[in-house]
Amino acid sequence: MDTRSGRASAPPARSASLDEARPELIQPPRKPQRRSRLWLDLTLLGVVGVALVGAVFAAWAAIEREFYSPSAFVERYIGLLADQRATDALAVPGVTVSTDELEGAGLAATASEALLRGAALAPISDVRVVSEEQRGEVTLVTVEYDARGYPGVTTFEVERDGSIGLAPTWRFARSPLAVMNLTVVGSMTFDVNGFTLDKRQASPDGVDADPVAPVPLLVFSPGLYSVSVDNRISSTPGVAVLSDSPFHAIPITVQAQPTEEFVGVVQQKVEEFLTACATQEVLQPTACPFGYFVQDRIDSLPAWSITRQPTVDVAPDGAGWTILPTEAVAHIEVDIRSIFDGKVREVSEDLPFIVTGAISVMPDGSLSIVVTGPDTT
Repeated sequence: MDTRSGRASAPPARSASLDEARPELIQPPRKPQRRSRLWLDLTLLGVVGVALVGAVFAAWAAIEREFYSPSAFVERYIGLLADQRATDALAVPGVTVSTDELEGAGLAATASEALLRGAALAPISDVRVVSEEQRGEVTLVTVEYDARGYPGVTTFEVERDGSIGLAPTWRFARSPLAVMNLTVVGSMTFDVNGFTLDKRQASPDGVDADPVAPVPLLVFSPGLYSVSVDNRISSTPGVAVLSDSPFHAIPITVQAQPTEEFVGVVQQKVEEFLTACATQEVLQPTACPFGYFVQDRIDSLPAWSITRQPTVDVAPDGAGWTILPTEAVAHIEVDIRSIFDGKVREVSEDLPFIVTGAISVMPDGSLSIVVTGPDTT
């Protein structure tokens, strides 16, 4: 306070230099820069999120294609066949069929299931899906594969069968089974891929099965089936058929040939039979394919011998076999007295005759051979 004037003195003035320097020390506002960085961060997060969602969808699409697609469904079915898991393959939706479905497709409703087992399946390898085509509600899946060296192509019809969660499930719109109509001539038993069957087991007629009638057998598609006969009586190199068309009929005929052992046995039995016939001291040996006819009286007992035995050949005939006609020669020695003048003449003559016959195979495997033929006069 100014004591001299009695007035309060004014406060001292501030330094102009300090007042001017303060604004230079104050930082400008940074709000616009923070907003820019936040927007950039959100944009990056959005891009990452979209990428993750895309990756998830891509992964799900890959998983669905690999495990839940029609192609994957068919590959799993064929994989079961390749592993000889016939029971599991039959449990795949759409595989088993009813008699009505078989009849509706023109197939044998009485087809046997004897070959729908692992023991009758041949190896399948190199399985690859070559196409998948959508036709309405049905998807056609075409697969190539190798069946024991035989290349094959099969197209399956697959349809949607619901879902489990997000995963779709499938079934065969048309069963992949087929019917093999198998005719085996010359044997009641046969082998399919090493599995032995008897016609009387597979036929709906049982023990009354017609030996030359086709036996309808259900088989898997795809599948290679090698049919052969290999027993003591008959054999065949075998016939292989590839079942590559689902729900179709596959006709196959196997002609068995007699084994050398079988023909040898028949040859021996025929020779023994004819030799026994030759022991009969009559002009017409009973139940024998040769004889001698005269109108005069005999003056001595006839003496027979077989100078040439037949060369036997056999052929299938129904459930049994037939001896094909073959020539043999018998020789007779006999004295003949004329009823007119009483003179006696000595007869020593070769008599050709034809041998035929029928062979039946008994249930125990033994043979019943009946030799027949026209008498020689």
